[in-house]
Amino acid sequence: MSGGSYDQLCYKECDQIFSMESQLQQMADRLAKLGYADDAAKETMELLLEARQAKNRIQTRINRLHSIWWAVEWWASGDVGEEDVKIALAKYRNPSDKEASK
Repeated sequence: MSGGSYDQLCYKECDQIFSMESQLQQMADRLAKLGYADDAAKETMELLLEARQAKNRIQTRINRLHSIWWAVEWWASGDVGEEDVKIALAKYRNPSDKEASK
């Protein structure tokens, strides 16, 4: 019988690992239960935690850039003007500045 119990985790590339938290957790648990693979279990868990941290950092950046990306995209399609991009950039650069938020 072929593998697949962990969605063939062993063949995944870096970008695919981000969507495989469940499989990584299952693999780490399985390795830990072996009793002789604690080092591999630990590194698998570290990889899982690093992937979660990276996803959080990336999402935070996406959230910060959202209004700028929106303004540039809508400007490119003629729905808003260049001034909207400048306003979005001002808010991005000074999020606590009340004047930039207007």
